[in-house]
Amino acid sequence: MLNVSDLRAAYGESEVLHSLDLDVKPGEIVAIMGRNGMGKTTLMKTLMGIVPEKTGAITVGDTAITGMKSHQRVASGIAYVPQGRMIFSAMTVEENVETGLTVTGQSKVPGDIYELFPVLLEMKNRRGGNLSGGQQQQLAIARALASNPKVLLLDEPTEGIQPSIIREMARTLRKIRDQKGLTIVVSEQVLSFALDVADRVMVIENGEFVHDSPRDGIDEAKVSKFLSV
Repeated sequence: MLNVSDLRAAYGESEVLHSLDLDVKPGEIVAIMGRNGMGKTTLMKTLMGIVPEKTGAITVGDTAITGMKSHQRVASGIAYVPQGRMIFSAMTVEENVETGLTVTGQSKVPGDIYELFPVLLEMKNRRGGNLSGGQQQQLAIARALASNPKVLLLDEPTEGIQPSIIREMARTLRKIRDQKGLTIVVSEQVLSFALDVADRVMVIENGEFVHDSPRDGIDEAKVSKFLSV
């Protein structure tokens, strides 16, 4: 569902991603782990077209999205929840979710989104800036789902969120995958969350993948070593 081959990306002359290959099956959840500064966010931004590819190819399903602008990639089936959530704090919850509808031609938020996030239905007339961190993260995911994507990218979704909410988020993401058949790629530093949510765990270090393992039978000690400073 998401295929990346020989992907390189750079900021100016400084290459950050070095010939990455990534193949994510339909309905698979992959966690990409790594310390700060190892390339996780750059990978997410490059997949979304915020950082241009230097070389390589990216496809979503049968659609080649290499070289497309971000809004064209969204229309091709890829959605993005950025690090720090980036919700519109002055807009209501409902207005925030509606911004995700632009590529679908719909004007009304589908009911199944509120079924996944009942707290957002209760708060739909509240300003996004008045929500807790966990509620804002749910709002950012709901907004991404409103574009009816095939592939959902989440960049460090657990950042600044309390442990009980993190566990709930893992359950919700698995439920989204099961209900919608969605392919999910999540970048993460919290190993317990990655093991809760993902079918496969990969580790990125200095812009290259250095470890790839199914969750079952994963060598937790080895992965933890990559994540320790």
